[in-house]
Amino acid sequence: MLRSVVLRIAIVAAVAFVMLVAAPAAQAQITVGGHVGFVIPWVTHGGGQTTTIGDNFQIGFPLGVSFHGKGRMTLDLEMVPSISDDPRSVSLTVDPGLVWSISHGWAAGGRVAFDINSSQFGFIPLVNKSWKFKNPNGFFKSYFVEADLPVKFNRPTGGPSTNSVTFATHFGLGF
Repeated sequence: MLRSVVLRIAIVAAVAFVMLVAAPAAQAQITVGGHVGFVIPWVTHGGGQTTTIGDNFQIGFPLGVSFHGKGRMTLDLEMVPSISDDPRSVSLTVDPGLVWSISHGWAAGGRVAFDINSSQFGFIPLVNKSWKFKNPNGFFKSYFVEADLPVKFNRPTGGPSTNSVTFATHFGLGF
């Protein structure tokens, strides 16, 4: 009886050893990165009016976390706190999106946009060009410029519905 138990334990141990030795080495499938920067909306058309940065200065400070797999697609989870001059206010937009690498540092993508504590939501098509730093040993690995075209739908309760389109540029550092 004891001999049978020892034999079974030895067989299980041998099988486990063979499975561990034969298993391929684990490789990272997803890399995590991100970006910080600032975004300036230059011109907006909405509700029958066109405003420029001279009419109402605004600036946003995007912070994003990116998940990149083996292919060309990256999932980018971004939040943008913004400061507006007229009316003076601070807002937050959460805009997750997908970005596809094209080639030579170019990328294109789209985001969905949700303005927190607001009746606005929309989408943001984008085109991005990045350049890698010559010394990639630091925290930041690249810098970039991005053209954004936010399209927002404002649907306030009891108020008039409006749509707006903005042209903005986003400058930043990638890590």
